Amino acid sequence: MTDTDTLTDYIARYSRWGRWGEDDQLGAMNLVGREQVRAAAALIRDGQIISLTLPYDQAGPQPGGLRSNPQLVTTATGTDHLAGAQEKVLSAFGPTGGFGFSDDMIVMGTQCGTQWDALSHIFYQGKMWNGYSAAEHTSHGAARNGIQHWTDRMVLRAVLVDLPVRRGLASLEPGYAITVEDLDDTLTAQGVSVQPGDALIVRTGQLGVRRGNWDDYAGGAAPGLSLHTVPWLYEHEVAAVATDTWGVEVRPNEIEAFQPWHQVALVHMGLAVGEMFDLDALSVACAADRRYEFMLAAAPLPITGAVGSPVAAVAIR
Repeated sequence: MTDTDTLTDYIARYSRWGRWGEDDQLGAMNLVGREQVRAAAALIRDGQIISLTLPYDQAGPQPGGLRSNPQLVTTATGTDHLAGAQEKVLSAFGPTGGFGFSDDMIVMGTQCGTQWDALSHIFYQGKMWNGYSAAEHTSHGAARNGIQHWTDRMVLRAVLVDLPVRRGLASLEPGYAITVEDLDDTLTAQGVSVQPGDALIVRTGQLGVRRGNWDDYAGGAAPGLSLHTVPWLYEHEVAAVATDTWGVEVRPNEIEAFQPWHQVALVHMGLAVGEMFDLDALSVACAADRRYEFMLAAAPLPITGAVGSPVAAVAIR
């Protein structure tokens, strides 16, 4: 079977276009309902909250070019206040009585740090999730499959698959393709199973070993999910996958197709795809008490028509 045949076969067998109706824009997040949210809430034992989000600042992880790191721009400062520079602006509201203020704005790509890919982010042969035309995305944003559709959906049960801990490594090697056998072995060793509507959180260790010296982390060789995990994800009815790498799937790609896992899992299966999640603190907590399931709260910003969103993701245990 050629590379093209493999990709075509997976799309034919695992596409969910039309499963939730011809107008659907949620994709696999349809698998998460109130029952799944209640099950996630039941996992909270001691109220521990662990951030899974990188800082949004100039320290990384983007090298520039296609994407750059966030820029915080101050528009009103404490030093302005102390210098009396705000008096004229505020005088229109009446006497200030010593009142001062600060303000700022942020300039950033929606996918420059910890983020979700929306279902409008990837096209295959001119189509996005559920068969919508790529023409539905214009300079005005995504008329279909914008990130805003998930804003009230990203609270769900999640399972950590901590491969480096299982292997006794700091990180998997760049280019390592994570197999179904890797997933099953690690889940069994951790004593946890994946349920329909879960988020699968896969730690490779790459973010941790590159932290502060990002080099080619964004776009370079990376460990990641094999294309051949697609049947497993489909059969387990996983709703979302997030990893600590730039692109979730293994780089270099396994076949002669650019990001083939995305083409099947995101475009045709409708999976929510999370990238650059910071999983090191979560790894330590899970190893300490041998609990690898938790509530994930990771709502994207309701940016109408956006193809991705930064997220303040937390694990609640």
